[in-house]
Amino acid sequence: MLDIEVIEDAAAAEASLDPIRTRILQELAEPGSATQLAAKVGLPRQKVNYHLKALERHGLVELVEERRKGNVTERVLQATAASYLISPVALASVAPDPQRFADRFSAFWLLALASRTVQEMGKLISGAAAAKKKLASFAIDGEITFRSAADRAAFAEELGVAVTRLVDKYHDGGATAVAGGARKHRLVVVLHPTLKTQSTEKSAEKEQGND
Repeated sequence: MLDIEVIEDAAAAEASLDPIRTRILQELAEPGSATQLAAKVGLPRQKVNYHLKALERHGLVELVEERRKGNVTERVLQATAASYLISPVALASVAPDPQRFADRFSAFWLLALASRTVQEMGKLISGAAAAKKKLASFAIDGEITFRSAADRAAFAEELGVAVTRLVDKYHDGGATAVAGGARKHRLVVVLHPTLKTQSTEKSAEKEQGND
């Protein structure tokens, strides 16, 4: 079972978005039969079987084993992944194109870059799994609080300079490097506000009340 599977097929994406099938996929994080699932989701076994066949047809669940019970063969299935992410490839004709928003201050460009990342990483993960190799990747996730918009702008400027310096230091796009098997890598750096939660809003209101 994969930790995350990226869905690229539009029909598979549609199948996964059905609320009942989403619940079935969640329950099938552990192997289960139609009879077991029927009790958990509150549907007749025949109805569960119908949804299981659709999910299996689109490669979202897979057969783990078959158990013989009297004259009946019970099929035990499991989800192919613990979590699923729908790739922009599933909406290829309307997927965002990073080249349309080439502005580093554009939120739409950030989204287009994120969309491309999901698309490319999905293909890379599938290829690495088929080749039974590990995929070399690296990511940093954190939060930073700025006192002012000016500080945020200064940080962005310094970050851009630092990243450019590192790229200049390590990038080797010469013919010799390519001939020697050098592998090109994608580098994406993003900065955006965090979403406000009820706790952060209450803290802000409390601070304002103390002023």
